[in-house]
Amino acid sequence: MKRFFIFLLIVTQSILAKHTTAQSLPVMEDSLVATADSMYNAYIPEERQAYCERFIKQLVRTLKLPQSYSYAFPKLSSVINLVQPEDQKFRMFNWAVNVTGAVYRYYGAIQMPAEPLKLFPLIDYSQELASGLEDSILSNKKWYGGIYYEILTREVEGKTMYFFLGKNINNLLSNIKVIDPMYFNEDGIVFGAPMFSIPAKKNTVNRFVIEYRKDVNVSMKWDKEYNAITFDRLISQMNDPNRKNTFVPTGQYDGLRWENGKWVFVEDIIAVQVFKDGEAPTPKPVAPKQ
Repeated sequence: MKRFFIFLLIVTQSILAKHTTAQSLPVMEDSLVATADSMYNAYIPEERQAYCERFIKQLVRTLKLPQSYSYAFPKLSSVINLVQPEDQKFRMFNWAVNVTGAVYRYYGAIQMPAEPLKLFPLIDYSQELASGLEDSILSNKKWYGGIYYEILTREVEGKTMYFFLGKNINNLLSNIKVIDPMYFNEDGIVFGAPMFSIPAKKNTVNRFVIEYRKDVNVSMKWDKEYNAITFDRLISQMNDPNRKNTFVPTGQYDGLRWENGKWVFVEDIIAVQVFKDGEAPTPKPVAPKQ
């Protein structure tokens, strides 16, 4: 009988703890949203950084709570990026802080639903990577920071690979868009893998990168219709391929399609119709290349 009551007490405490956690998560989320507002909008850069440090501490405390992985954070996801792959094996919390001028510092954390909950901080290394971005192998402690807005999943030789699509406001003159492969191993997280076959490169590269002029819009996204990642083709306005800050879209689109375990470059993936004077576009869309 004594053992039964002890068992009943343990079960009751567990139920109460879960109920308390479920109630506290919305409250903690409200506090995170309030701190994020100051982190983004404080007038003095040093204050923005201080609020960011407070936000990180609050986020870590919140994500370590039981049931936090199943909580959607509906309010927080409207002020920071929260993305998750199709297999739902993890999710990524991601944001940026304007340090000064056009310089941003990027932050992130990957949460996994293991027991106890695993949390990998993402430490921005983008400013230290002056060159070699396409070839570097990185980790969560040396991460190419950015705002990551989409995750694609592929199987490679029995291993799940994740491909992050993101943007880095690189410097005063240019921005960068990137496709960054990621996988888990026994040591944690690895960013970068030879998954991109680009004719202009002699070998496959570990990361796909496009850099372009600061004040132009460049698209890079997964397109279901074309079964590929499509992106703007870029050209230097100064006819100087070494000056990436002069690159602008041409109006044409290339792509990357998954073939034989790699992303393979496809030129003119979206056909562009050229009209003579007085001609109008055809009413039907051009069929994608197979």
